[in-house]
Amino acid sequence: MRDILGVNCFSHDTAACLLREGRIVAFAEEERFNRERHTKRFPDTAIAWCLEQGGVGLNDVDAVAFAHRPGLDFARGALDALRRAAPKRLAVQAATDANLARKELAFRRRWGFRGRIVHVGHHDAHAAAAFYPSPFGEAAVLTLDRGGDFLSTTMQHGQGTRLRELAAVRNPASLGEVYSAFTWYLGFLPNADEGKVMGLAPYGEDKLVPELADMVRHTPDGAFRVNFDWFGYQRQSGWFSRRFGDRFGPPRRPESELTELHQNLAYAVQDVIEEAALHVARRLRQRTGSRNLCLGGGVALNSVMNARLLREAGFEHVFVQPAASDAGNALGAALWLWHQRLGNPREEAMEHAFWGPEFTPRACEEALERRGLRAEQVHDAPAQAATLLAESRIVGWFQGRAEVGPRALGNRSILADPRRAGMKDVVNARVKRREAFRPFAPSVLHERGTHWFEDYYPNPFMLLVLPVRPERRQLIPAVTHVDGSARLQTVTLGFNRRFHRLLVEFERRTGVPVVLNTSFNLRGEPIVLTPDEAVHDFLASDMDALFLGDLLVRKPRRR
Repeated sequence: MRDILGVNCFSHDTAACLLREGRIVAFAEEERFNRERHTKRFPDTAIAWCLEQGGVGLNDVDAVAFAHRPGLDFARGALDALRRAAPKRLAVQAATDANLARKELAFRRRWGFRGRIVHVGHHDAHAAAAFYPSPFGEAAVLTLDRGGDFLSTTMQHGQGTRLRELAAVRNPASLGEVYSAFTWYLGFLPNADEGKVMGLAPYGEDKLVPELADMVRHTPDGAFRVNFDWFGYQRQSGWFSRRFGDRFGPPRRPESELTELHQNLAYAVQDVIEEAALHVARRLRQRTGSRNLCLGGGVALNSVMNARLLREAGFEHVFVQPAASDAGNALGAALWLWHQRLGNPREEAMEHAFWGPEFTPRACEEALERRGLRAEQVHDAPAQAATLLAESRIVGWFQGRAEVGPRALGNRSILADPRRAGMKDVVNARVKRREAFRPFAPSVLHERGTHWFEDYYPNPFMLLVLPVRPERRQLIPAVTHVDGSARLQTVTLGFNRRFHRLLVEFERRTGVPVVLNTSFNLRGEPIVLTPDEAVHDFLASDMDALFLGDLLVRKPRRR
């Protein structure tokens, strides 16, 4: 067996990944192609691109690995629905399972696929995507999400090419569901905007923590139970119960004022999730004896939680794969088949996230020509960009292959000067056009990380929140959150040569080895994929300059 196509198509964030002899050839999310955030549409375009990148047709691959086991979600869910006397949820579960079967049949017919299909459990795929790309030969593996195959959490032990499940928590007990419920109540979009709740939490205080701590109860075996007196999602009768509504009132209307109550609720749910995850992770540490922790599932995108697990659960090292949510299950399903089922040795750790499409210089030129824009060819784009950033210009930075995952890591980024206190408000209001409370990430030279951040730990995929050193906070106010923290990205020469050089050049001009880095998209959009999309967002916002590779377009300086 040589080529395996991994597919996540039975949930949100659909994606495809092509492995060749255990190595990633191509890995992309469907949302980047169809421009629908967290899309549930079948990833036909992502599949087609992965196959094109690998120079094969679908019937040339040795197997297609789907991140779903047919019937398992329904079998487990039906038993629970009957136990809870929840006929509505039973009907939803049956309809969902039938729809998944139709999707797989339609895939075979649409693509004319006659080959082998392998079904991989949802959390098995999460665990595989977390462990096999890690640099660890052995690790504790913790997967946390809303649910899949009627599991919300698994505790596993990875050793070499093998993963072994030690324990699991079944739905509807789910840290992901609890967090999504609060995301909805706070006026945001569940399964999409949980990061906004994480960003809002530091504005709150711990006034509601004692009352709401009972929402998730820790069990002696290292697991947890959800107190369903507060919730309704387990019966398909809304996110919360009447008790919650009577206590806290109606949910916030989207775009309305955020009050002290909303801030304190965000603080409380963040604390509840962190404490539950710590309880589970500490038990997993005891059971495995491992110093290494791998995290997977959508909850593993909670970078504040991740940092606490590293700091307080007893582990020395942590790895979180950049596409930790369901998109990563395309990678995980393929890796699970290659290693767990077939026993093949591990070839390489994931050292970067640039597995998506790239575009030729001519394609970039044509995108500019279509909008009547004139560009200049620059001989040193990183140095030129650093000069503009040092002048407090806002720069669109479009380079090479697209990142996979929800974070911009230096190839599809909007960059700005972190030294200017008002830059956060400018980028939020005039470029991203999003909520004013939301923080921005710093990208920092790895070799300078310890000088700027406390408890420094390498974090190339922007999935840890660490404290900015107190004496440095006034130097980079645009990327220092209200509580003095930052969700940093560390950049090495090997990770991204051009972006590393940009940071070196910015430090040379300013003395600061940090730039503000946010994803290249406007509010409500996926990260841009193509030069045309980058040009559109450049013209539709107050970015000052755009680099498409070595092509530079400038706008007149704002007064």
